[in-house]
Amino acid sequence: VQLQASGGGLVQSGGSLTLSCAPSGGTFSVNSNAIGWYRQAPEKQRELVALIGTGENTLYPPAVKGRFVISRDIAKNTVYLQMNMLKADDTAVYYCNAPVPSGGSWLFSWGQGTQVTVSS
Repeated sequence: VQLQASGGGLVQSGGSLTLSCAPSGGTFSVNSNAIGWYRQAPEKQRELVALIGTGENTLYPPAVKGRFVISRDIAKNTVYLQMNMLKADDTAVYYCNAPVPSGGSWLFSWGQGTQVTVSS
């Protein structure tokens, strides 16, 4: 099983984009574990941009707080990342995965991710 991110594309600075994250290759309920959205820009480390817990609590780093919103649709078994007021610095490959509760690792191997490019 992997969590596959989709919905990326090219968007102008100040625009919006919504990414989707759904399991593929097996059965996994996105409601059974915390789900995180991550991104990796060229020559930079992968970083967390949003996290939603099983209790619907959410976490955002300062760089995206107030602009990004993570949500979960249990019926569709999908987690979304609504990105608003996009900036050139948001350009990266975006991934989703499920962090293990103890931290430091993830339930699944990383998928291909989805490219988000913000033009200035």
